[in-house]
Amino acid sequence: MSEPIVIDEINGPDLPAEAPEQKEAIKWEFKPRKNPKWGEVTKRGLVVGRGANQRIVDPDEVYRMAEIGCTIEEMSHFFQVDRETLKYNFWPYIKRAEVELYKKIRLKQIQVAMEGNPTMLIWLGKNILGQSESPVNTDESRVLPWTDE
Repeated sequence: MSEPIVIDEINGPDLPAEAPEQKEAIKWEFKPRKNPKWGEVTKRGLVVGRGANQRIVDPDEVYRMAEIGCTIEEMSHFFQVDRETLKYNFWPYIKRAEVELYKKIRLKQIQVAMEGNPTMLIWLGKNILGQSESPVNTDESRVLPWTDE
């Protein structure tokens, strides 16, 4: 057992001179299954890369990842493909998925605003309608001149 720590109001706690011994952290250990079952999977997709760096990448999987907001960097790590190779081969899929994501986000924002969320209404007014709290008078936004004729 360790020694009790005595607290002195003037000098603070009485700490031991040496740091207590720390137990080694338990490391995760791989334990193989008793009777592993092995199988093969046939993967369909586009073959990208050259030589030993060839990989098979499913365009639908690229689309789904881009649709939830994954960056090209994240996708390239996932598929183990260079980011430029991924962009070269799948740019139309990635761009279409990004547009779909933006469309879904905008739709949800408008739904929340129409349900009466004032913060969302203000934000959409500023970003979509160009409204601001400190208006700037330009030729386009100036009030028409008033004449009494």
